[in-house]
Amino acid sequence: MIITESRVRTAGLEAAVRAPSPYNTQPWIFEVGPVGVDLFLDEDRVLAVVDTGGREARLACGAAILNFRLAVAAAGWASTVELLPDRTRPELLARLGIGQARCPKAEESRLAAAIPRRFSNRRPFTEAPVPAHARHAVTAAARAEGANLLLLDESGTLGTVASLVRRADTVQGEDPAFHRELAEWTSERGGGDGVPAFAGGPRSAGGLLPVRHHGPDSQPERPYERDPVIVALTTPSDGPLSQLRAGLALQRVLLTATDLGLSASFLSQPIEIAGIRAELHQLLGAHEHPQSLLRLGYGYPGSPTPRRPLTAVTRRIPL
Repeated sequence: MIITESRVRTAGLEAAVRAPSPYNTQPWIFEVGPVGVDLFLDEDRVLAVVDTGGREARLACGAAILNFRLAVAAAGWASTVELLPDRTRPELLARLGIGQARCPKAEESRLAAAIPRRFSNRRPFTEAPVPAHARHAVTAAARAEGANLLLLDESGTLGTVASLVRRADTVQGEDPAFHRELAEWTSERGGGDGVPAFAGGPRSAGGLLPVRHHGPDSQPERPYERDPVIVALTTPSDGPLSQLRAGLALQRVLLTATDLGLSASFLSQPIEIAGIRAELHQLLGAHEHPQSLLRLGYGYPGSPTPRRPLTAVTRRIPL
């Protein structure tokens, strides 16, 4: 069978929508033209409380771009990516295209194969340590996309960052608007978005860091791992372009972790509160703008969350 450019583009889009997003909001729209795909930020799906500036939504779109790139590469084609191609249209985040046929690299094939297996594991991890080779692999993955991944237990900042996470979690826990938004996106919505109950994880009965709970308070508590591996993804500058690039780096880290048999989930609380994010930035360093905090470890099996069909997130430009 001849793999046409149209089939490759569809494969890229099917992979793109598997990217992670805050509360599984999927804040993207793909406009398919005769020669390429324009990626737009869906501003109606930017979370008003925890993501007022759209930073996390742009990270999600950056992750979708990497998935597109990898799927196209695994199909045997090069891709083209132009970030923020039109300054007069800030909602247009990227222009994606299909290049020449070529042989995929082994790493591209491995990471593309990890796309449908990756999911945010909000459940407790085992106490098995993350070995040095895996730590090196995820830090190298971030660097490959122009970001930095700081292992907080190695930098001596884990205790201080943990206190920031706990403080941010308390602030959000006392905010009624936060709870309303969380509840809106935490249910069996039936539309292929939001965080369903099966993916929410149990309530934390202890552990170094509070994992955000999606689901009813009546769920039983379970203890989380005592010695988690926490990493901070940072960029040397901030702003929409840096956030898109951070999203590419984030997804490469997550797919690398998946390929290595590791699980990951987000500790977004201190990133979502401007004042606490500023404290985190000051702690990590002047050139380390925090974009995401992740918890890494060996988790138990789980299932990816559902996604909306391509027909719901694409629109076609008439020929």
